[in-house]
Amino acid sequence: MSDAKPVQSDVYPSLVYDDANAAIDWLCRAFGFTRRFVVPGENGRVEHSELSLGNAVVMISSPKAEFRRVSPRTAGGLPQALSMYVADPDAHHAVAVARGAALVRPLQDEEYGARGYMVTDPEGHLWYFGNYRPGAYW
Repeated sequence: MSDAKPVQSDVYPSLVYDDANAAIDWLCRAFGFTRRFVVPGENGRVEHSELSLGNAVVMISSPKAEFRRVSPRTAGGLPQALSMYVADPDAHHAVAVARGAALVRPLQDEEYGARGYMVTDPEGHLWYFGNYRPGAYW
């Protein structure tokens, strides 16, 4: 566990990965997340974890059949995407793509003034990284 101060956020997305341990390592390496807390389970499972990027926190776990929680691979698609703030989308994009993020939409200036790009991770979760913050352009 890290000695870093807890981050404050009001939404905590929880994502399921078939190989949650590998996903945690990859998300930290490719997207710059910081591992805060991991609760291991039997047979290499991850029962719960918390990763942070700036003020954002995402929780990663192994599949949980009792709650019908499966990875995008198992589900055959996904009903959501995560939008994450990064101060320097160009630098973030360069690292993420170099480390294996699959580009869905290239780095671009948005019509509302932000700059960002969209990728998928190795198990198919969809991520948008940019310098957009909700409400900034209202």
